[in-house]
Parts: sequence; structure tokens; C-alpha cells
Amino acid sequence: MARYFGGAVVARVGDEMSGPALMLSGYAVAGSASEASALLAGITAAAAAGGPVLGAVLDRQQRPGRLLAAALVLYATGLAVILVGLGQLPLGVTVLIAVLTGLLGPALSGGWTGQLPRAADGDWLSRADALDAMTFGMASLSGPVLAGALAEVLGASAAVVVSAALIGSAAPAAWMLPTRSARVPEPRSPALIDDLVAGTRVIVGRPRLARATLASVVCCAAQGMLTACVPMLGQRVLGGAGRGALLLSCAAVSALMANAVLARFPRRVAPDSIIWAGALVQAGAFALAATGRPAVLVLALLLAGIGEGPQLTALFAIRHREAPDRLRGQIFTTGASLKITAFASGAAVAGPLATWSVPGALATAAGVAACAAPAFFAVPRHTGEAAEGYLRPD
Repeated sequence: MARYFGGAVVARVGDEMSGPALMLSGYAVAGSASEASALLAGITAAAAAGGPVLGAVLDRQQRPGRLLAAALVLYATGLAVILVGLGQLPLGVTVLIAVLTGLLGPALSGGWTGQLPRAADGDWLSRADALDAMTFGMASLSGPVLAGALAEVLGASAAVVVSAALIGSAAPAAWMLPTRSARVPEPRSPALIDDLVAGTRVIVGRPRLARATLASVVCCAAQGMLTACVPMLGQRVLGGAGRGALLLSCAAVSALMANAVLARFPRRVAPDSIIWAGALVQAGAFALAATGRPAVLVLALLLAGIGEGPQLTALFAIRHREAPDRLRGQIFTTGASLKITAFASGAAVAGPLATWSVPGALATAAGVAACAAPAFFAVPRHTGEAAEGYLRPD
């Protein structure tokens, strides 16, 4: 457990640093929120393709931690290459490198979380879900702070370098993650494409998992729109683009505190209810942020964290509850891929929109987040038993 959470914190701090650092680096070089958001969108967009494949391969490994370690090293290397390319290569080429790097992005989120049941005993799993979500909260708190502080003191490039170093330094912890309790069957193993189809059918065919996935993806799109506005919010409201990254830490503080309460009382509220309620809280927070007043802006980000943190904990609980063990890694990485891609789409849309009107971009983010609750209830309670039938042995 200590090895799992120690590696998760380090890797995720580096990951949370990388987004703001790349945004600030792109903004410093190009001077345009639109081009900076294109760089962020590039590194996250490829997760839709990379996540499911990475998860399916992880599920086939006797020692999945070794594959995670290799993915972390390659991801850190990709960040370094992007940094070198900024200003030296055409923007399109740099974005292409970011896309290739982003294929491994789900390793830092769903790929790692999918290994949690092998690190935590069954009785600990509910509390471990909240603690695991807290690692995201701690990373969200410290990552943007480090990125903003380093950008202010040493420049945005230093923030990218440190984020890559942190991600790479988590590789030894990933390498030593527990092995599977039983050997992965090699003979007559289904083809990789069959596993990919099976994982997708589980996500779609299990109503509670489908509802939670859809609502969380919609919320992630809204969160991406907020992140794209951060440099301009910092410049216009707080007096510096680098200070904008510190705003994300306000949400991280409240998310961390809310998840600490959930870790203390893990079964007081049904995770399914937390999913849609958290979406409405985030929608209200983004609407408040559109006012552009410093005090209200800080309050809005604190409120956003109260909605976002418990929602992530609830999502983990639902995935662990609904995922078959042999497809757990794929379901976690596929879910992470969908969320990362939605985040990228939101950032890509909000970049040009924020150039025209930052309040307009934030109001749009509020509307998107508000759609997550009706989307949750729009999924039928019974979508068929196709997933179970597909997984039943002959």
C-alpha cells in the first residue's frame, strides 16, 4: 500500500504539473491562448486510442507494474521532447509529438488505479478508493502550485522539466507493484481485439457503470474548458499568467478535504448519487467563476473542488464494483481515456472562445457541466446483459 500510494502521488504530481506547464510554455512562446490550448489538447487527445489498448495489454501481464514503469519513462521522455521542440519546430510538428506522447497518458491515472485491488485487501478497498482519489487531489493541489511557482521564478520550461523528472522517478515504484495472484492463462488466450470488445461491452452493458462513465466524461469536458481559461484569468484577474495556475490549487484544496471526509465515512452516501450531484455543484461553481471578481473566483474554484473530488472517488468505487477482474485494467484505462479526451476537447473549444470572451467560455463550461446530471439519468436502468453473456465461459 505504501509503495502504491507513494508512486501514485509522485507520478500524479508530475502529471498535474505537466498540463499547466505546457500551457504556460506554449503561451510564453506563441503568446496565444489558442495555440497554447492546442498543445494541451494534443497531449490529451490521443488517450482515446492509447488507453483501451494499454489497459488490455496490462490485463494480460503477469507483472503489469513493469509495463506501467516503461510507460512512465516514455511519457516523461515525450514531455522533454515537446519542450525542446517548442519554438524550434513548427507548431504542428510539436502538437504531433504531444499526440504520440499522450497515447501513454492513461498509465498515470486509470492504469495505476486498476492495480489497486492487488495492493489493498478487500476490507480496505472502499477506503482505499477514497485515498486513491486523494492522491489526485494532492497532485492537483501541489502540481499547479509547483508549475506556477517555477514558471514565475525560473520560467515555464523549468516547470516542464521538473514534471517530466517526477513522472520518470515513479517508475521504480510501478516496477515493484504486486503481481497477479494467479498466472495469466497463455494457451487459447482470446485475441487482443476480443478483449477490447469485451471491455467496451462491459462499460456499455452495465447501466451503473455506463451512467457514471457518461456523467464523468461530460464533467471532464467542462473542466478542460476551465483549464484553458487559466492563463488569461491569471493575467486579467490576478496580474500574471503564471499565477493563474495557482487557481487550480483552490479546487484541489476543497477536493482533498471533501475526499478526506469520504475516507472517514466511506459508505454514508451512495456513489451513484455523488456522481450526478457533483456535476451540479461544478456547474454552479463555473457559473460563479464567470463573474471575474478575484474573491468570487477563489470561492468558485473551492466550490468546484467540492463537486469534483467526491465525484472521482465515487467513480472509482463504481468501477471496482462493476469491473470483472480480468478486464479491470482495460475498463479503468478506457474510462480514463474517455475523460482525458473529453478534457482535451473542452480545452480545444475553450481556447479560441476564451480569446474572444473569458466569461463566455466559463459560462459555456457551466452549461456543459450542468448537462452531466440529465445525461446520467438518460441512460436506461437496464441496458441488457450483453456484457455478462459475452464474459460467461463456454
